[in-house]
Amino acid sequence: MKEEPPLKRPKITRGEDDYMPGNIIELEICNFMTYDHLSCKPGSRLNLVIGPNGSGKSSIVCAIALGLGGEPQLLGRATSIGAFVRRGEESGYVKISLRGNVKDEQITITRRIDKRNKSEWLFNGKVVPKKEVAEIVQRFNIQVNNLTQFLPQDKVCEFAKLTPVELLKETEKAVGDPQLPIQHNALVQKSCELKNIEVAVQRNGDTLKQLRSLNAELEKDVERVRQREELLAKVDQMRKKLPWLKYDMKKAKYMEAKEQETEAKMKLDEAAKVLIDFRKPIEKQKQEKALLDASCKMTMNHMKDKSRQCMGLLEKANHLGVKLRGKYQEMEDMRRQEESRQERILKAKEDLATAEIELKNLPIYEPPKERIASLTARICELQSAANEKRTQKSEQEKFLIQKKVALGQCLQRLKEMDHKNDKLLSGLRNSGADKIFDAYQWLQQHRHELNKDVYGPVLLEVNVPDRTHANYLEGHVPFYIWKSFITQDPGDRDFLVRNLRSFDVPILNYVRDEYCPKESFQVTEQMRQLGIYSRLDRVFEAPDAVKEVLISQFGLEKSYIGSKQTDKKADEVSKLGILDFWTPENHYRWSISRYGGHISAIVEPVGRSRLLLCSLDSGEIERQRSRKGELEVSVAALEQTVKSMLSEQKHLEEEEAKLHRQREDIVTEVQDEKKKRRAMENLVIQRKRKLELMEKEGDLDTGIAKLIDEAANLNLQRVQCAIDVKNVLVEAVECRWKFSKAHMALIEFEAKIRELEVNLKQHEKLAQQASLQLEFCKKKVEECRQQLSEAKRHAESIAAITPELEKEFLEMPATIEELEAAIQHNISQANSILFLNQNVLEEYEHRQEKIEAMAKKLEADEEEMRKCLAEIDALKSSWLPTLRSLVSQINDTFSRNFKEMAIAGEVSLDEHEKDFDLFGILIKVKFRQAGQLQVLSAHHQSGGV
Repeated sequence: MKEEPPLKRPKITRGEDDYMPGNIIELEICNFMTYDHLSCKPGSRLNLVIGPNGSGKSSIVCAIALGLGGEPQLLGRATSIGAFVRRGEESGYVKISLRGNVKDEQITITRRIDKRNKSEWLFNGKVVPKKEVAEIVQRFNIQVNNLTQFLPQDKVCEFAKLTPVELLKETEKAVGDPQLPIQHNALVQKSCELKNIEVAVQRNGDTLKQLRSLNAELEKDVERVRQREELLAKVDQMRKKLPWLKYDMKKAKYMEAKEQETEAKMKLDEAAKVLIDFRKPIEKQKQEKALLDASCKMTMNHMKDKSRQCMGLLEKANHLGVKLRGKYQEMEDMRRQEESRQERILKAKEDLATAEIELKNLPIYEPPKERIASLTARICELQSAANEKRTQKSEQEKFLIQKKVALGQCLQRLKEMDHKNDKLLSGLRNSGADKIFDAYQWLQQHRHELNKDVYGPVLLEVNVPDRTHANYLEGHVPFYIWKSFITQDPGDRDFLVRNLRSFDVPILNYVRDEYCPKESFQVTEQMRQLGIYSRLDRVFEAPDAVKEVLISQFGLEKSYIGSKQTDKKADEVSKLGILDFWTPENHYRWSISRYGGHISAIVEPVGRSRLLLCSLDSGEIERQRSRKGELEVSVAALEQTVKSMLSEQKHLEEEEAKLHRQREDIVTEVQDEKKKRRAMENLVIQRKRKLELMEKEGDLDTGIAKLIDEAANLNLQRVQCAIDVKNVLVEAVECRWKFSKAHMALIEFEAKIRELEVNLKQHEKLAQQASLQLEFCKKKVEECRQQLSEAKRHAESIAAITPELEKEFLEMPATIEELEAAIQHNISQANSILFLNQNVLEEYEHRQEKIEAMAKKLEADEEEMRKCLAEIDALKSSWLPTLRSLVSQINDTFSRNFKEMAIAGEVSLDEHEKDFDLFGILIKVKFRQAGQLQVLSAHHQSGGV
């Protein structure tokens, strides 16, 4: 048999330069894996890289993959981009030039990488984000992460592990029409939807059949239930008519009450007419009676006026009689007064003579002027002495107040110092001297038992004015010395050692060395140039004993103090023989070896003072305590002086008061004698004036004649009043007769009116009864109306009248009794219908609703299934032929290439009806002549790139 000619390759459109859009036309790599620099220009067709192992073939492939946007994980060699930089280099780059859509369009993509795993992308020499590079690569359908398009050596096994389904998806993306993967995904989704719809249609159809069979079994029971419901519905309709029948009854009662109301109203109108006829004559009689009554009242008023006039005249006559009797009484009194006046004049003359004799016999009193003058002089002397004492006492009191204020200030200052001492003691305790407070208090309580002054703790006795110097001193002196106590007597030392042993405080005994001269300190010019300005023993204050101990024990006189300038010239300072000095920043010390004589230096930073920053002047405490004692003595002396002055002042004031009382007694005696003579003289004068007045009183005869004339005038007035009374009484009698006549006529009118009113009351009673009857009828009508309205509302709430309902009502009994009997009959018939399941109708109707809903749903699902099938057929008619053609082309090329390599290969499409998610590509290979074509897999493959 003749061998079939090989199929021709499909024609590929190329440009004039034989390159396709997206072909690599130049590759340049620098410091990348094994290459320090490489530049090559691939051809337009198949390019092969040949070389021994380790010569860099895979490096070129890696450069292409990473330069076109791939990640290190894609190559399977490293996980970070920095691993691809050549060993020994910090950075490298990959530059790839691609052919554009036309020959003149050149695209250059550069990726710079470094050891820090950083990448920088450039497009045609311009820095751009990676996203823009990815869009350029995607435009040419370059997929370095697709194993069917780009297969690195280290990913061959992974390619072999791809399932046929995955291989088909990757093939569609790599070489197929761009619509193929979209259509494939749509077909997969539609096939899944179709399967779900088919399952739903099957399930809903079965459920619908089951529901219909269940309802068929309940139809007989449902018929009986419906018959019973019809009877009960008829009963309900009858019950609807029942309130309307009751409404008709209420309406009849309302009409009857309305007629009774009309009849009662007519009777009331007749009674009102009769009353009007009876009231007219009564009103006429009452008017005439009113006129007569007014006349009677007018006459009565005249009578009252006359009575009041008569009473006024009688009162006037009585008043005149009283006056007349008074005049007669005055005449009698005047006669008696004249007799009494003569007797009083005689008595006044006798009293005057007696008073003049007593005044003449009164002795003349001479006041003791010398005695008063001596007492006044003595009082002035005592007042002057008392004022002087008072002034002296005031001055002493002011001075005492000043001393007390000074004492208070001194006590306050000592209190503040004690508070500062507490702070210092707290600082020692916080630094490790736990029982320092107890030791200090014990010393204060037993100071009277000591022979000499004892100082301590030392921290309380040292005062450093400058904070920087405090840092130096605290850094120079060991901590134990600050909690130490210093004695000046061996006996005191032993006493403290015995008693303060439990408090863990050192005891130092100071012995003054009178033969040891003190070295004076002067700052030389050299020191001043180097910044040295003082010595450590000169920067603090303390009692002599404390200061000597600190200087002798710790060499403070050999430690100098410098400035920041000294820091810069520290080496020169040592040349002056200064081996220990302080600066604001450092502490410098030089030591000379005893053996080799070499010098070593130690420089330490200056620490911050923790104890001396709050220290105070111990000398100040002693001065304040001494001043306190002096002030207390002064205050006590001044208080005693003030008390003695107050006693002397009181003694002088008492003597002055005694002399005042003596002088006042003498003055009182003089004043009493003067008052006695003055009173006697006044008595004589008064009696003379009284006598003169008595003698000047008027004549008796003239007074009596005047009173007689006045009495005659009063008698004439009384006669005129009697005449006026008679006239008034006559007029009053006439008015009384006229009033009696009118009053009798008024009584006759009242009798006639009473007779008419009796008849009127009888008719008013009848009218009132008619009115009450009308009100009763109105209330009854209103009650019936309300009952009618309520019955109507009740009937309408149960059932509103409609033409259909009215027709049904006509077929029902017309009376309440008959209607209630018919209702009871229908209820009995309904109760006679029995069935086991009370909810059978509800179940039937509920299931019937489900059946209808299920039928609609089944119909909709079937329609949806038909639409889905149509869509699948449409997509499949477009996708499957194209895919078959593509696979056929791949198979032809694959078979031909494998045949040229003396092996066999085949690519076929694995179809599965409508299970589009199972469609795949099967790659079958045969590497030996005697073998069979087998599917390429991880276990069946040749290896290599």
